[in-house]
Amino acid sequence: MSSAQIVSLTKRFGETVALEDFNLEVSDGKILVLLGPSGCGKTTLLRSIAGLERPDAGEIYLKDEVVFSRERNISVPPHKRRVGMVFQNYALWPHLNISNNVAYPLRVKRLAKQEIRRRVGKILVLVQLEGLERRYPHELSGGQQQRAALARALVMEPQLLLLDEPLSNLDAKLREELREELKRIQRETGITMIYVTHDQAEAMALADRLGVMEFGRLIQLGPPMEVYEEPGTEFVARFIGASNLLSGEVRDRDGQRLLQLDRGPGLPLPRGFLSSPGPALVAIRPEEIIITRNGPGLLAKVKSATYLGNAIEYRLVVGGLELRARTGPGQIYTVGERVFVKINRATPLGPRCLRTRRRGPRRWKPRR
Repeated sequence: MSSAQIVSLTKRFGETVALEDFNLEVSDGKILVLLGPSGCGKTTLLRSIAGLERPDAGEIYLKDEVVFSRERNISVPPHKRRVGMVFQNYALWPHLNISNNVAYPLRVKRLAKQEIRRRVGKILVLVQLEGLERRYPHELSGGQQQRAALARALVMEPQLLLLDEPLSNLDAKLREELREELKRIQRETGITMIYVTHDQAEAMALADRLGVMEFGRLIQLGPPMEVYEEPGTEFVARFIGASNLLSGEVRDRDGQRLLQLDRGPGLPLPRGFLSSPGPALVAIRPEEIIITRNGPGLLAKVKSATYLGNAIEYRLVVGGLELRARTGPGQIYTVGERVFVKINRATPLGPRCLRTRRRGPRRWKPRR
């Protein structure tokens, strides 16, 4: 069952297109992460689902209820949509203590005082803020303030929780800790979440399903591993992790499938490479390039080495081609050393990506 369904949603700000014919279905009880660069329409989508923006076309369903339809002139007010939202800047009332901040939406709903106390106490335990009820926002750390904002969104028991880059203002260690907390809270409550970010590590760590957006459109949607290992377009291959993108022609020679590069040597492709002979754009992740001192493979020269702690990234020159390769920290080669390289896995991106690469994308600048 789906918690939310977006059908052909379009939103413009003057001549700027923020969302264009956007379609999405969100599975019940899962975390859907939307990933994309600034300006691709992520925040506009969340605000449209919450009822804070009125789209120009399309429909929005929450469970089986239509909460927005331009054609049918339906637009359910935000407070009746049972949607919670957590903002990037926390948006806590500075003059209210944490207990009153969390209780505020319940008081607006005019719930009984005893029920408000029960719900606030329960939710503060869930987000691990018990004992801090009487503190004010400025007396809390950034992580505690974000927990308070999350508690305020959850206390209404929404059927859908929207999170707009909620961890972007925190340091790296705290972001990692709160990612785990969000996953724990989602497991314990079973709530459906749509989480927006431009941080790839955050997206991969949180997502049950990962959607990649570009220019107001959903480019690819699937499990994080699938999106990473089988990017559907050049944009996805570039945006999710690092990739070597090689343009050439796939050929069969003596039982071996090769990628004859536009500039450079013929690159032997791994067994099982699924692409017919002809022009191709191929993505190769740095960790899928195997380096050895004694072969087999193509002769290469180490141009540079960068120590990353848990890995070493090498720049290799093969003929007139430069490749990025990544190995474990114990596999050490020196700059200038001659080595052999072999491709363990390669992903064909297809003719559509070749056309996109040559023409370039449309250059509008949508608002987020």
